[in-house]
Amino acid sequence: MLLASVLWGTTGTAATFAPAVGPLAIGAVAMGLGGLLQALTAAPRIRREAPALRAQRGVVLLGALSVGAYPLAFYSSMHLAGVAAGTVVSIGSAPLASAVIERVADGRRLSRRWTVGAALGLSGTALLCAAEAAGARSGPGAHSAGSTVLGVALGLVAGLTYALYAWAAHRLISRGVTSRAAMGAVFGVGGLLLMPVLLATGAPLLGSWSNAAVGAYMALVPMFTGYVLFGWGLAHVTASTATTLSLLEPAVAAVLAVLVVGERLPLPGWGGVALVVGCLAVLTAPTRAAPKDRAAAPGARPDRAPLPDVVVDASATGPERALPS
Repeated sequence: MLLASVLWGTTGTAATFAPAVGPLAIGAVAMGLGGLLQALTAAPRIRREAPALRAQRGVVLLGALSVGAYPLAFYSSMHLAGVAAGTVVSIGSAPLASAVIERVADGRRLSRRWTVGAALGLSGTALLCAAEAAGARSGPGAHSAGSTVLGVALGLVAGLTYALYAWAAHRLISRGVTSRAAMGAVFGVGGLLLMPVLLATGAPLLGSWSNAAVGAYMALVPMFTGYVLFGWGLAHVTASTATTLSLLEPAVAAVLAVLVVGERLPLPGWGGVALVVGCLAVLTAPTRAAPKDRAAAPGARPDRAPLPDVVVDASATGPERALPS
């Protein structure tokens, strides 16, 4: 789980090594090809469970549309607001969006925990946005106030679409579809939806060996391998443990943005990062019912293990941040 989170945290920094490749092409090659690979490896299960998937085709389509939109918003957010800010806002807003979706779609009441987490997350996001907008306007890590605000807005879109595909996958699995078939179908269709974007914007990926290497790395390592590791981890740890370990991703992204990319995150920005991570910790901390759930876990089938309430990163998922394999 920790290795998967580290791999996801490298995506923003890796993208900076192909400056001629736009964020739309980066997102399309990473999640598009990663999603198709996920579907290819899950093809036998998808064929066996095709009737169940067809019965839930509306949920599959919703998840696939979200998978298609997520990387475009996520990588554009990092391009405009910076690697650290784009990652933290996208990952930090997803739990809040997930809670709202569950309230509207499933009638689940918003708890006191959610209220505390929302206060921390929204405060951290606002502080991070203000710190980035007021930061230095020179150097490789500088971003204008306008681009930062737009980047944060796209980060919120990324968080929403991430939560939507996580909810769709959870709905499929809760209705009897195995996790590999559910994720393969959702990310396979999502990958197909991203192919036109890749064809329209991906020419720079073939412009040099370094650009092609970045595209191959994004698709094969953080998006495909990362989610294989995440799926294996979910067979051995609880969902709450999985999402808690995934909190390493924004921390890795922020540190790499400062050490490798050369971004300068002001001290209030680090305070915003801390508040967002605190929000995630509050929302994913084990409840009193967790020991009972863990006791029942050994008898459960690993390929039908429930998704965590919020899945990090996006391609098959995330996301990742999004995804059992």
